[in-house]
Amino acid sequence: MNRSAYLTTGLAIKALSNLTKADVALHDIENIPDAPTIFVINHFTRLETVLLPYHIYKLTNLPVWSLAHSGLFQGGLRTFLDMVGAVSTDDPKRDELIVRSLLTGEAHWIIFPEGSMLKTKQITHGGKYMLTSATGVRKPHTGAAALALRSELFRQFLWQKAEDKEDDSMELLNFFNLESIHQVRKATTHIVPVNVTYYPIRARENLLSSLASKMVRDISERTVEEIMTEGTMLLSGVDIDVRFGKAIAISEYLGNGRIKRELAKEKIDGFLLSPELKSRMRELSEKIMQRYMGDIYSLTTVNHEHLFASVLRRYPQAKIPELELRQRVFLMANRIGEMKNCEKCLHSTLQGSQSHLLTDDRYSSYENFLKLAVDKGVLVRDGEMLYQDRTRLTTPISFHRGRIDNPIEVMANELEPLEWLSGPLNYHALQPASMLRFNIARYLLARDRRRFEEDYHAYGYGDDLERKSFGKPFLLPSWRGWRRKLGVVLIHSYMSSPEEMRSLGNHLRREGLWVYVVRLPGHGTSSRDLAIRSCDEWTEAVEDAYVLMSTICEKVVFCGISLGAGLALDVAGRAPAAAGVVAICPPLKLSDYSTNFMPAIDVWNRMVTRVRGTSTDPYFEFVADNPHIAYRRNPFTGIREVGRFLVKMEDILRAVRVPSFVLHTEQDPVVSKKAGRNVYKKLRVENKQFTVFNLKRHIIINGEGADLVHRNISDFINQLSRPQSP
Repeated sequence: MNRSAYLTTGLAIKALSNLTKADVALHDIENIPDAPTIFVINHFTRLETVLLPYHIYKLTNLPVWSLAHSGLFQGGLRTFLDMVGAVSTDDPKRDELIVRSLLTGEAHWIIFPEGSMLKTKQITHGGKYMLTSATGVRKPHTGAAALALRSELFRQFLWQKAEDKEDDSMELLNFFNLESIHQVRKATTHIVPVNVTYYPIRARENLLSSLASKMVRDISERTVEEIMTEGTMLLSGVDIDVRFGKAIAISEYLGNGRIKRELAKEKIDGFLLSPELKSRMRELSEKIMQRYMGDIYSLTTVNHEHLFASVLRRYPQAKIPELELRQRVFLMANRIGEMKNCEKCLHSTLQGSQSHLLTDDRYSSYENFLKLAVDKGVLVRDGEMLYQDRTRLTTPISFHRGRIDNPIEVMANELEPLEWLSGPLNYHALQPASMLRFNIARYLLARDRRRFEEDYHAYGYGDDLERKSFGKPFLLPSWRGWRRKLGVVLIHSYMSSPEEMRSLGNHLRREGLWVYVVRLPGHGTSSRDLAIRSCDEWTEAVEDAYVLMSTICEKVVFCGISLGAGLALDVAGRAPAAAGVVAICPPLKLSDYSTNFMPAIDVWNRMVTRVRGTSTDPYFEFVADNPHIAYRRNPFTGIREVGRFLVKMEDILRAVRVPSFVLHTEQDPVVSKKAGRNVYKKLRVENKQFTVFNLKRHIIINGEGADLVHRNISDFINQLSRPQSP
């Protein structure tokens, strides 16, 4: 191999990777041993043969060579492949070259046990790893295992003979063109299974395919498919998750008596082995191959499109409401994210809150999948109902056209080897819709309570709440339990707790409404907890509360006070089942707060400068309207997050499309009396109301005069359940 040419080409590959929109994420790199290694990698696109040697070289600082199909070594491509360290599968010296480089540790190797690209992702048959290729079904190649075994066999033989009598090892050293035993590393050969998962999988006409069709006459269907798929990934952007599995030490397989007796012989002549040893090596190669194939496919990075495709495949009926499909994947995504004692790898979008699937789909996880499924004829969209062409998810697909014609089936196939996921997929795809809604509500309620208990255990109280129970989120069923047309999500103020909303919640409950009082993360425990939270967590908590309530009631009304009012307006503008929003004493910007609640801007700036770069969280002392249920210390990091959220308020108000009710008090000691009026003016909805009270406190839903506030709120909400006049 030409090392200088290899390194020069590496720079070109680096430039190529920087020009593409592919985002490569490397996981579990600590599994790469400091030893001669064969990386066995699943083969779905040609990108693996270019990008992975470069990335592994960056991690190990050793050249990474690979085997490539002999048909590629033609014309100028032969020169390029040689420069990137590729060896033809037809090279008569390939095995000797691989074993020699593993003995010396001068290079790592990449071998694709599938042999060719596995475009359909059909990998298992009859409980064993079998490949579906263009020519039929066959076993994966055992070449990587056989070469690793040979290199380790020769390594042990050479060092054993060298310790006894070095001359006995010279014949084998000469065979590999080695001058001394000291060129042979003592570290055992390892095999590292690697999984590469692409998200999203798309194929369409692109600049590269257009150029190819114009420049190459009679271009093959296979070539067109590959350029469309891989060109789209490069040009449009794709997440490439590369996961390194636990290394397999080959020396573990060479400790039995039969092999030790063979090593004790006087010599091994080149690659010639005794029939008995050859037979044993074949057995071991098969065993190792099944192990690393299992490891490779257990490392598949699960993403939203996998879940949507797999749920559709398992769903028993030909039609499914859109909302129900999203609910099934929502619950599935949440539950697998919390599963323990199983090997799972989740795409970054599955790590964290999944409520966006049922609110605004802001990451387009559902809409992108739906568009693809409709374009490919898997689904037909009719209003809020989806109709499946079930044959598109069950019939065999063309090997070379699968990624273009039916990528949905390819996505579903990719999860089939994951045994830990099979049961949860069946459960979430097959449970009745009524049970699904019940399970979502039960899951979210239990999770919110569990998170409170965990946060309370971690941070406790002492300087803040009088009772632990004040911090718990709670659900209040309607006194008229059969009425489930409207539900209300109540959102407490900054530095307070769910207990702040109890009296209002009880009033609405008596009016026949279901009520859920959410706990914003960092609240209801201690100000130390609040100091580490972000406004994004608060938004996600309100979205989760909406999802919970929307599974119980047909429509949801949001009602919040102070910062909670801003959060209510935010989610109400994005939630499809929102019926209205109530904003009580809402701020519009950070400067709307008085200096006895938030520090003056000059004090704030000095404090930011003072704490920047330190781990200390300073606090601003504050006396709340209801000190028994609210914090007495305001963390400066919390103030920063309030400011971050309020910067978005004008955009939030423009997005609100549901009936809105703004309440304020002229003698608010915390938020400027102009703030509520400004919020009302900036709302662009026709059905909006504004009411001013003359109460000398910020939290007007509690204390003297609160009954009138409660009645105003319930009157507005009850109006929403009445038929609207044309």
